[in-house]
Amino acid sequence: MQEFLIPAKPDLQAARESWLKMLARERRLSPETVEAYERDTRQFLHFLTGHCGGSPGIADIANLRPADLRGFLAARRNAGAGARTLGRGLAGIRSLLRFLERRGLANAAGAAALRAPRQPKSLPKPLTASDAKHIVSIEGQLAEEPWIAARNAAVLTLLYGSGLRISEALGLAGADLASPADTVLRVTGKGGKTRLVPVLPVALRAIAEYRRLCPYHLDPKGLLFRGARGGPLNPAIVQRDMAKLRSALNLPDTATPHALRHSFATHLLGRGGDLRTIQELLGHASLSTTQIYTGVDTARLLEIYESAHPRA
Repeated sequence: MQEFLIPAKPDLQAARESWLKMLARERRLSPETVEAYERDTRQFLHFLTGHCGGSPGIADIANLRPADLRGFLAARRNAGAGARTLGRGLAGIRSLLRFLERRGLANAAGAAALRAPRQPKSLPKPLTASDAKHIVSIEGQLAEEPWIAARNAAVLTLLYGSGLRISEALGLAGADLASPADTVLRVTGKGGKTRLVPVLPVALRAIAEYRRLCPYHLDPKGLLFRGARGGPLNPAIVQRDMAKLRSALNLPDTATPHALRHSFATHLLGRGGDLRTIQELLGHASLSTTQIYTGVDTARLLEIYESAHPRA
Protein backbone atom coordinates (compact mmCIF):
# COMPACT_ATOMS: atom_id res chain seq x y z
CA MET A 1 0.00 0.00 0.00
CA GLN A 2 1.45 3.36 -1.01
CA GLU A 3 0.99 5.88 1.75
CA PHE A 4 1.09 8.94 -0.52
CA LEU A 5 -2.17 7.72 -2.06
CA ILE A 6 -3.89 7.81 1.33
CA PRO A 7 -5.60 11.18 1.99
CA ALA A 8 -4.76 11.41 5.70
CA LYS A 9 -2.30 13.06 8.03
CA PRO A 10 0.75 11.02 9.11
CA ASP A 11 -0.68 10.11 12.55
CA LEU A 12 -3.84 8.62 11.03
CA GLN A 13 -1.89 6.94 8.23
CA ALA A 14 0.36 5.21 10.75
CA ALA A 15 -2.55 4.16 12.98
CA ARG A 16 -4.49 2.80 10.01
CA GLU A 17 -1.46 0.82 8.84
CA SER A 18 -1.07 -0.70 12.32
CA TRP A 19 -4.77 -1.60 12.33
CA LEU A 20 -4.51 -3.38 8.95
CA LYS A 21 -1.48 -5.36 10.14
CA MET A 22 -3.37 -6.32 13.31
CA LEU A 23 -6.29 -7.63 11.23
CA ALA A 24 -3.97 -9.86 9.23
CA ARG A 25 -1.63 -11.06 11.97
CA GLU A 26 -3.68 -11.20 15.16
CA ARG A 27 -7.25 -11.60 13.96
CA ARG A 28 -6.10 -13.72 11.00
CA LEU A 29 -8.60 -12.28 8.56
CA SER A 30 -8.23 -13.42 4.98
CA PRO A 31 -6.13 -11.28 2.61
CA GLU A 32 -9.28 -10.55 0.61
CA THR A 33 -11.11 -9.21 3.69
CA VAL A 34 -8.14 -7.06 4.74
CA GLU A 35 -7.89 -5.70 1.20
CA ALA A 36 -11.60 -4.84 1.22
CA TYR A 37 -11.28 -3.05 4.59
CA GLU A 38 -8.26 -1.14 3.29
CA ARG A 39 -10.22 -0.02 0.25
CA ASP A 40 -13.33 0.89 2.25
CA THR A 41 -11.46 2.98 4.80
CA ARG A 42 -9.44 4.66 2.05
CA GLN A 43 -12.72 5.71 0.42
CA PHE A 44 -13.89 6.98 3.81
CA LEU A 45 -10.76 9.10 4.17
CA HIS A 46 -11.35 10.53 0.70
CA PHE A 47 -14.85 11.48 1.80
CA LEU A 48 -13.57 13.10 4.99
CA THR A 49 -11.05 15.14 3.01
CA GLY A 50 -13.94 16.99 1.39
CA HIS A 51 -16.16 16.80 4.45
CA CYS A 52 -13.53 18.34 6.76
CA GLY A 53 -11.93 20.63 4.22
CA GLY A 54 -8.54 18.90 4.28
CA SER A 55 -6.72 15.65 4.93
CA PRO A 56 -8.07 14.20 8.20
CA GLY A 57 -5.95 13.24 11.18
CA ILE A 58 -6.80 11.29 14.32
CA ALA A 59 -8.17 14.47 15.93
CA ASP A 60 -10.65 14.82 13.06
CA ILE A 61 -12.12 11.35 13.50
CA ALA A 62 -11.82 11.15 17.29
CA ASN A 63 -15.45 12.13 17.84
CA LEU A 64 -17.27 11.27 14.64
CA ARG A 65 -21.04 11.64 14.85
CA PRO A 66 -23.60 9.31 13.27
CA ALA A 67 -24.48 12.18 10.90
CA ASP A 68 -20.91 12.17 9.53
CA LEU A 69 -21.09 8.45 8.83
CA ARG A 70 -24.56 8.77 7.29
CA GLY A 71 -23.10 11.35 4.93
CA PHE A 72 -20.41 8.89 3.85
CA LEU A 73 -22.91 6.06 3.33
CA ALA A 74 -25.17 8.37 1.33
CA ALA A 75 -22.26 9.41 -0.88
CA ARG A 76 -21.31 5.77 -1.49
CA ARG A 77 -24.91 4.83 -2.25
CA ASN A 78 -25.15 7.69 -4.76
CA ALA A 79 -22.01 6.29 -6.38
CA GLY A 80 -23.79 2.96 -6.88
CA ALA A 81 -22.68 0.92 -3.86
CA GLY A 82 -25.16 -1.73 -2.72
CA ALA A 83 -26.30 -2.60 0.78
CA ARG A 84 -23.69 -5.35 1.23
CA THR A 85 -20.85 -3.05 0.21
CA LEU A 86 -22.13 -0.31 2.51
CA GLY A 87 -22.46 -2.73 5.41
CA ARG A 88 -18.92 -4.00 4.93
CA GLY A 89 -17.63 -0.42 4.69
CA LEU A 90 -19.33 0.53 7.94
CA ALA A 91 -17.93 -2.60 9.61
CA GLY A 92 -14.42 -1.60 8.55
CA ILE A 93 -14.81 1.95 9.89
CA ARG A 94 -16.16 0.62 13.20
CA SER A 95 -13.22 -1.74 13.50
CA LEU A 96 -10.73 1.06 12.85
CA LEU A 97 -12.42 3.34 15.40
CA ARG A 98 -12.52 0.57 18.03
CA PHE A 99 -8.81 0.01 17.40
CA LEU A 100 -8.17 3.71 18.05
CA GLU A 101 -10.52 3.72 21.04
CA ARG A 102 -8.58 0.91 22.73
CA ARG A 103 -5.53 3.14 22.47
CA GLY A 104 -7.35 6.14 23.90
CA LEU A 105 -7.27 8.02 20.59
CA ALA A 106 -10.93 8.07 19.55
CA ASN A 107 -14.52 7.48 20.59
CA ALA A 108 -16.28 4.72 18.64
CA ALA A 109 -19.73 5.42 20.11
CA GLY A 110 -20.93 7.34 17.05
CA ALA A 111 -20.17 4.45 14.70
CA ALA A 112 -21.64 1.89 17.10
CA ALA A 113 -24.90 3.86 17.31
CA LEU A 114 -25.40 3.83 13.55
CA ARG A 115 -27.50 0.97 12.22
CA ALA A 116 -26.03 -0.85 9.25
CA PRO A 117 -28.00 -0.79 5.98
CA ARG A 118 -30.54 -3.57 5.75
CA GLN A 119 -29.10 -6.45 3.78
CA PRO A 120 -31.17 -8.00 1.00
CA LYS A 121 -32.23 -11.54 1.77
CA SER A 122 -31.01 -13.74 -1.07
CA LEU A 123 -30.82 -17.50 -0.99
CA PRO A 124 -27.93 -19.46 -2.51
CA LYS A 125 -28.79 -20.88 -5.92
CA PRO A 126 -27.55 -24.49 -6.05
CA LEU A 127 -27.51 -26.69 -9.11
CA THR A 128 -29.68 -29.75 -9.42
CA ALA A 129 -27.96 -33.03 -8.58
CA SER A 130 -28.02 -34.14 -12.22
CA ASP A 131 -26.55 -30.85 -13.49
CA ALA A 132 -23.84 -30.93 -10.81
CA LYS A 133 -22.89 -34.51 -11.71
CA HIS A 134 -22.65 -33.61 -15.39
CA ILE A 135 -20.52 -30.53 -14.74
CA VAL A 136 -17.96 -32.36 -12.59
CA SER A 137 -17.60 -35.36 -14.92
CA ILE A 138 -14.53 -35.55 -17.12
CA GLU A 139 -16.76 -36.44 -20.07
CA GLY A 140 -18.62 -33.16 -19.63
CA GLN A 141 -15.51 -30.94 -19.87
CA LEU A 142 -15.03 -28.84 -23.00
CA ALA A 143 -11.24 -28.43 -22.88
CA GLU A 144 -9.47 -29.90 -25.92
CA GLU A 145 -6.36 -30.95 -23.98
CA PRO A 146 -7.17 -34.22 -22.13
CA TRP A 147 -5.04 -33.27 -19.11
CA ILE A 148 -6.77 -29.88 -18.77
CA ALA A 149 -10.17 -31.56 -18.99
CA ALA A 150 -9.06 -33.97 -16.26
CA ARG A 151 -7.73 -31.07 -14.17
CA ASN A 152 -11.00 -29.13 -14.43
CA ALA A 153 -13.03 -32.22 -13.55
CA ALA A 154 -10.84 -32.85 -10.48
CA VAL A 155 -11.15 -29.25 -9.24
CA LEU A 156 -14.91 -29.10 -9.76
CA THR A 157 -15.40 -32.51 -8.14
CA LEU A 158 -13.66 -31.24 -4.99
CA LEU A 159 -15.95 -28.19 -4.89
CA TYR A 160 -19.08 -30.30 -5.17
CA GLY A 161 -17.94 -33.47 -3.41
CA SER A 162 -16.20 -31.86 -0.42
CA GLY A 163 -17.67 -28.35 -0.33
CA LEU A 164 -14.34 -26.62 -0.84
CA ARG A 165 -13.98 -22.98 -1.78
CA ILE A 166 -12.18 -22.54 -5.09
CA SER A 167 -9.23 -20.90 -3.31
CA GLU A 168 -8.99 -23.91 -0.98
CA ALA A 169 -8.96 -26.38 -3.87
CA LEU A 170 -6.36 -24.43 -5.84
CA GLY A 171 -4.22 -24.08 -2.71
CA LEU A 172 -3.75 -27.84 -2.33
CA ALA A 173 -0.17 -29.10 -2.43
CA GLY A 174 1.22 -31.86 -4.60
CA ALA A 175 1.47 -34.11 -1.56
CA ASP A 176 -2.26 -33.80 -0.84
CA LEU A 177 -4.54 -36.65 -1.92
CA ALA A 178 -1.62 -38.53 -3.47
CA SER A 179 -2.88 -41.94 -2.37
CA PRO A 180 -6.27 -43.73 -2.61
CA ALA A 181 -6.00 -44.10 1.17
CA ASP A 182 -6.21 -40.30 1.62
CA THR A 183 -9.93 -40.19 2.27
CA VAL A 184 -9.79 -37.19 4.64
CA LEU A 185 -8.29 -33.83 3.72
CA ARG A 186 -7.07 -31.12 6.08
CA VAL A 187 -8.11 -27.78 4.57
CA THR A 188 -6.92 -24.32 5.55
CA GLY A 189 -9.80 -21.91 5.00
CA LYS A 190 -10.66 -18.31 5.77
CA GLY A 191 -8.67 -16.72 8.55
CA GLY A 192 -6.16 -19.56 8.51
CA LYS A 193 -8.66 -21.91 10.19
CA THR A 194 -8.24 -25.59 9.46
CA ARG A 195 -10.91 -28.26 9.16
CA LEU A 196 -11.17 -31.89 8.10
CA VAL A 197 -13.35 -32.84 5.13
CA PRO A 198 -14.03 -36.28 3.66
CA VAL A 199 -12.99 -36.94 0.07
CA LEU A 200 -15.23 -39.19 -2.00
CA PRO A 201 -13.75 -42.07 -4.04
CA VAL A 202 -14.97 -40.36 -7.23
CA ALA A 203 -12.88 -37.30 -6.33
CA LEU A 204 -9.81 -39.45 -5.62
CA ARG A 205 -10.24 -41.12 -9.01
CA ALA A 206 -10.57 -37.74 -10.72
CA ILE A 207 -7.38 -36.47 -9.06
CA ALA A 208 -5.52 -39.68 -9.92
CA GLU A 209 -6.53 -39.29 -13.57
CA TYR A 210 -5.35 -35.67 -13.55
CA ARG A 211 -2.01 -36.74 -12.03
CA ARG A 212 -1.63 -39.41 -14.71
CA LEU A 213 -2.23 -37.00 -17.58
CA CYS A 214 -0.57 -33.86 -16.21
CA PRO A 215 2.57 -33.11 -18.28
CA TYR A 216 4.28 -31.30 -15.40
CA HIS A 217 6.12 -32.70 -12.39
CA LEU A 218 3.90 -32.24 -9.34
CA ASP A 219 6.34 -31.52 -6.56
CA PRO A 220 4.96 -32.61 -3.15
CA LYS A 221 5.66 -29.13 -1.75
CA GLY A 222 4.38 -27.30 -4.83
CA LEU A 223 0.81 -26.70 -5.95
CA LEU A 224 -1.27 -29.65 -7.08
CA PHE A 225 -3.27 -27.92 -9.80
CA ARG A 226 -1.33 -26.26 -12.61
CA GLY A 227 -2.15 -23.82 -15.35
CA ALA A 228 -1.60 -24.57 -19.03
CA ARG A 229 2.04 -23.37 -18.83
CA GLY A 230 2.81 -25.12 -15.58
CA GLY A 231 2.34 -22.19 -13.21
CA PRO A 232 -0.32 -21.81 -10.51
CA LEU A 233 -3.86 -22.31 -11.75
CA ASN A 234 -5.70 -18.98 -11.70
CA PRO A 235 -9.26 -19.10 -10.29
CA ALA A 236 -10.38 -16.96 -13.25
CA ILE A 237 -9.48 -19.86 -15.58
CA VAL A 238 -11.77 -22.23 -13.68
CA GLN A 239 -14.53 -19.60 -13.67
CA ARG A 240 -14.11 -19.03 -17.41
CA ASP A 241 -14.31 -22.75 -18.20
CA MET A 242 -17.35 -23.06 -15.93
CA ALA A 243 -19.00 -20.23 -17.88
CA LYS A 244 -18.46 -22.19 -21.12
CA LEU A 245 -19.97 -25.28 -19.49
CA ARG A 246 -23.10 -23.53 -18.28
CA SER A 247 -23.55 -21.95 -21.70
CA ALA A 248 -23.30 -25.36 -23.37
CA LEU A 249 -25.77 -26.84 -20.87
CA ASN A 250 -28.10 -23.81 -21.01
CA LEU A 251 -27.72 -23.19 -17.27
CA PRO A 252 -28.28 -19.79 -15.60
CA ASP A 253 -25.45 -17.35 -14.82
CA THR A 254 -25.71 -18.41 -11.17
CA ALA A 255 -24.11 -21.76 -12.10
CA THR A 256 -20.62 -20.76 -10.94
CA PRO A 257 -17.84 -22.76 -9.25
CA HIS A 258 -19.04 -21.40 -5.89
CA ALA A 259 -22.55 -22.68 -6.68
CA LEU A 260 -21.09 -26.19 -6.49
CA ARG A 261 -20.21 -25.49 -2.84
CA HIS A 262 -23.79 -24.31 -2.30
CA SER A 263 -25.00 -27.48 -4.01
CA PHE A 264 -22.85 -29.61 -1.70
CA ALA A 265 -24.50 -28.10 1.38
CA THR A 266 -28.03 -28.03 -0.02
CA HIS A 267 -27.97 -31.61 -1.27
CA LEU A 268 -26.54 -32.87 2.02
CA LEU A 269 -29.25 -31.06 3.94
CA GLY A 270 -31.94 -32.39 1.61
CA ARG A 271 -30.75 -35.93 2.28
CA GLY A 272 -31.03 -35.49 6.04
CA GLY A 273 -27.61 -34.06 6.82
CA ASP A 274 -27.13 -32.48 10.25
CA LEU A 275 -26.83 -28.69 10.12
CA ARG A 276 -24.02 -28.56 12.67
CA THR A 277 -22.01 -31.14 10.73
CA ILE A 278 -22.53 -29.23 7.49
CA GLN A 279 -21.29 -26.10 9.28
CA GLU A 280 -18.08 -27.89 10.21
CA LEU A 281 -17.62 -29.29 6.71
CA LEU A 282 -18.04 -25.85 5.13
CA GLY A 283 -15.80 -24.16 7.69
CA HIS A 284 -18.39 -21.58 8.71
CA ALA A 285 -17.51 -19.75 11.92
CA SER A 286 -21.17 -19.28 12.84
CA LEU A 287 -24.12 -21.64 12.54
CA SER A 288 -26.27 -18.70 11.40
CA THR A 289 -24.23 -18.61 8.17
CA THR A 290 -25.05 -22.25 7.49
CA GLN A 291 -28.73 -21.85 8.36
CA ILE A 292 -29.35 -20.03 5.07
CA TYR A 293 -29.39 -23.46 3.42
CA THR A 294 -32.49 -24.40 5.38
CA GLY A 295 -34.27 -21.64 3.48
CA VAL A 296 -33.11 -23.14 0.19
CA ASP A 297 -34.36 -26.58 1.17
CA THR A 298 -37.70 -25.23 2.40
CA ALA A 299 -38.15 -23.24 -0.80
CA ARG A 300 -37.52 -26.36 -2.87
CA LEU A 301 -39.99 -28.41 -0.82
CA LEU A 302 -42.67 -25.77 -1.32
CA GLU A 303 -41.97 -25.67 -5.05
CA ILE A 304 -42.35 -29.44 -5.30
CA TYR A 305 -45.51 -29.34 -3.19
CA GLU A 306 -47.13 -26.62 -5.28
CA SER A 307 -46.33 -28.35 -8.56
CA ALA A 308 -47.29 -31.86 -7.47
CA HIS A 309 -50.07 -31.67 -4.88
CA PRO A 310 -53.53 -31.94 -6.47
CA ARG A 311 -55.00 -29.35 -4.09
CA ALA A 312 -52.10 -26.87 -4.25
